[in-house]
Amino acid sequence: MSNTRDSFHSRIGFVLAAAGSAIGLGNIWGFPTQAANNGGGAFLFVYLIVTLLLALPALYAEVYIGNQAQKNPVSALEDACSDTAPKLGKFAGLIGLCGAVMMLSFYTIVAGWMLAHALSPLAELIGYTDAATWLATSSTTRNLMFTPLFILLGAAIIHQGVNAGIEKWSARLMPILLMMLVLLISYILQQPGAAQGLKVYLIPDFTQVTNPKLIISAMGQAFFSLSIGVGGMMVYGSYMKKDRDIGKLAVSITALDTFIAFMAGLLIIPALYVAQAAGQQVFQDGKLIGEAQLIFNILPELFNSMGTVGLLVAMSFFLLLSIAALTSTISSTEVPVSYLVEAKKLSREKATWLVSAVVLTASMTIIAFFDSLFGLVIRLLTTMLQPLSCLFYFIVVGWLWRRGNKLRDSALQQGRKWLPLWGNYIRYVCPLLLTVVFVNVAILN
Repeated sequence: MSNTRDSFHSRIGFVLAAAGSAIGLGNIWGFPTQAANNGGGAFLFVYLIVTLLLALPALYAEVYIGNQAQKNPVSALEDACSDTAPKLGKFAGLIGLCGAVMMLSFYTIVAGWMLAHALSPLAELIGYTDAATWLATSSTTRNLMFTPLFILLGAAIIHQGVNAGIEKWSARLMPILLMMLVLLISYILQQPGAAQGLKVYLIPDFTQVTNPKLIISAMGQAFFSLSIGVGGMMVYGSYMKKDRDIGKLAVSITALDTFIAFMAGLLIIPALYVAQAAGQQVFQDGKLIGEAQLIFNILPELFNSMGTVGLLVAMSFFLLLSIAALTSTISSTEVPVSYLVEAKKLSREKATWLVSAVVLTASMTIIAFFDSLFGLVIRLLTTMLQPLSCLFYFIVVGWLWRRGNKLRDSALQQGRKWLPLWGNYIRYVCPLLLTVVFVNVAILN
């Protein structure tokens, strides 16, 4: 069976799709939680530095490899390493593919929570109080219903293809997400207690910025937030016409992603202090109560105290999170789908439903052993697999890839003075910085 390779039809389509991949629960769920637990402004300061020094180059390297190869991540890495270690490249690509499934396995569970919480205030508004309570209460039954539902939503978009599915839906969903985020921030910042939250978030305590745990948390958050290290950005890069200005594209994606993370902090952290001003206990011993569950435990209570307006705010907030989760789910699903379509010659429809079935099985396994697996899978992905994958991308671009790598081809670098500097930064500095971080992780553990 022959398959014609689909592609993005415009630069803005690529940027919105890639930004949609990056802008997800990592920004709106993960980033504010990490910031609130790690010094507020200090975490934001370190996060911005790590994003500039490591996450942006890693994003560039990942998109660059995919764009030059015009293939799925497994084949792209195999080709890039063909002169030196093709089997290693293919193995790394398959590990990234497993990482994408790994991300989807817990991501779809959390996304299901968002969807349920978005429907809860709607049920309350139309008088179905018992249903609203059930939707807002964590349970295995709810997970078993909403996780498959969210997987189906992503599959319905993916099987339509790159242009008709991913590009068009990203162009529709991303402006809605931005508009809703701005409206919610405008509302929350007018509430009592918001000013204290702003102070904590925007004024860093510089005595904390050298804390190794804070730096590691910021690095993991930056990679998770940008969806780097699992092949999603590589496959999106492969759907762009070859030799586009990847540097500008990477900067655009990183800037938009970082802006949304910053805006999410402007929403969530002041909201926590608004809840605290309303009498809720939000912090204990300097840490958030419930940590990752904060937006399900603390914010709904805040919204409930606002009456009918609060129900509308709650519905908008969790719908925002559901949209963000969906745009990220699409890119991770595309990683194994593209591999099955191109390397195994499956139709896009068959590949989509096969991947969805695998993700569903993995998600159901995590649900069955939730206490043991959920946190473990997230930690392994964000603090080990994603940074290691990024380290490998740096090594590939800087050292292993000899043919077709313009960052190392002196003839192609003439007249473009920034290329040698950028190439050497990726070749020498980035691997060194990541290695230092890994040494600190080993020491702390």
